[in-house]
Amino acid sequence: MRLLGLSGSLRRASSSTAFLEALFARLPEGVERARADIRALPHYDADVDGGAPVAGLIEAIRTADGVVIVTPEYNYSIPGVLKNAIDWASRPAYRSAFAGKPVLVASVSGGALGGVRAQAHLKYVLDGMLAEVFPHQEIVVPHANAKVTDGVFTDEATLAFALGALERFRRWSETRGGPAPRD
Repeated sequence: MRLLGLSGSLRRASSSTAFLEALFARLPEGVERARADIRALPHYDADVDGGAPVAGLIEAIRTADGVVIVTPEYNYSIPGVLKNAIDWASRPAYRSAFAGKPVLVASVSGGALGGVRAQAHLKYVLDGMLAEVFPHQEIVVPHANAKVTDGVFTDEATLAFALGALERFRRWSETRGGPAPRD
């Protein structure tokens, strides 16, 4: 299985990226992992094709068996840079790289709600692109900045919960839909 990770933050000391990296570092052998870098994407413009950065993102999504998106919450929603990446990857409409693609969503926030509003918005956007959003308890990380030490996500309880969800996502992705497997 090949998983593509996508962090919704550009910040080098991002708790979203630290959380994604910690999850991917603990994946079992045999699971390929790659990270999409959205830093080089131009602003979405339907008059241009976006060049190599956009083509690379679309190819990475197409060749992945599943996509794991970790988003921070900015102003009660998803960051503009994440929405920009999704907009590029959403074309052509209803036939994009995301159509039918299994996607696991997690959110992080420095606040007490863990980015639940951003997660809800992101799932709504993904549904509109016909992505297969994993039906599971939400993975939210409140007070995320306090859970990162020297760039490494260190909250073992949160990681254990998220890794359990990630394992169920992997099994569900192999069947492409239907109810989520139970332990």
